[in-house]
Amino acid sequence: MARFRFSRTVRNDPGEATEEKLVEHPGSGFRETASRLHSFNRYEIKYFIDELDVPALRDELAEHMDTDPHSPTGGYPVTSLYYDTQSLRFYWEKIEGLKFRRKVRVRLYGPPSECTSDTPVQVEIKQRVNRVTQKRRIELPYSDARRWLNGGEELDFAPGQRGFADEVSMLVENLDLRPIVTTGYLREAFVGREADTGLRVTIDHKVHGRDRDFDFAAGGENRFIIPPNLAIVELKANERVPYWTTDLTARLNMSVIRVSKYCQSVEAFDLAPRSKLGSPEFVAPDGDAGIVPAGLLDGKDFGVTSVDDLTPSADRVGCSLSINNHSQR
Repeated sequence: MARFRFSRTVRNDPGEATEEKLVEHPGSGFRETASRLHSFNRYEIKYFIDELDVPALRDELAEHMDTDPHSPTGGYPVTSLYYDTQSLRFYWEKIEGLKFRRKVRVRLYGPPSECTSDTPVQVEIKQRVNRVTQKRRIELPYSDARRWLNGGEELDFAPGQRGFADEVSMLVENLDLRPIVTTGYLREAFVGREADTGLRVTIDHKVHGRDRDFDFAAGGENRFIIPPNLAIVELKANERVPYWTTDLTARLNMSVIRVSKYCQSVEAFDLAPRSKLGSPEFVAPDGDAGIVPAGLLDGKDFGVTSVDDLTPSADRVGCSLSINNHSQR
């Protein structure tokens, strides 16, 4: 049975949102939508939105923002492989809300089916210190990333990358990190203009994952870890959240959420007991495992413009909402 869990937050004040500090590196194609960013502090707020409301959201965003030139309607693929300890240390640090916590992952921009040994990927550490989230990364060929993280082989890095590389190697070796789950989605990105140049909004569709077959191009079976009739909207701003965004989210009845795609994937595959937070779950009916259609991930369905193609109804995907209270680990 596929389970979907998310935790809501009562915070509605954008001033209480998460700050995110990103350090990115040059890229090309799909990767450039993220990697052309520079280092800065960011406020980040996440929302759920029904896929049927996404066209209205796009129209509203178009009045204030530009579509990222590398972002097609319907989204570009992003896939991440998360590493953790056998006891899921990073998962529990997130669930328990530790003020300092880290995650190690490998991220691919582009269709997983097209990933080869030479495809550039990002090896990242995403960490949180109090309310500030920092992301640091190195770009290298996929085969090198696998030899480094999975095989323990030391690679040659430029002097400016050595400190980060040593930190990754230390975490992998000392904590005996291993691949745990993947997450993936189709991301649309929008960038602010004029007074809102520091604003970025992303819409993540069809959020899915798997707990085996970790080679990006393996073609393994994926399951939805968020109901596919819902998208995750992330609003990110450098110093201030524009007033019009608050009006926009209220008009579209968008719910402020606190959600970790990594934790969603861990819990969807029953790798950890339910969170002690006791939050609601989306549960697929018996006989429906929430399997992701292969065509969604192989590059053939990107850039669709029909809402019927992009947005299966709840009946078509077989998702229903039920509330289960799991108050203990």
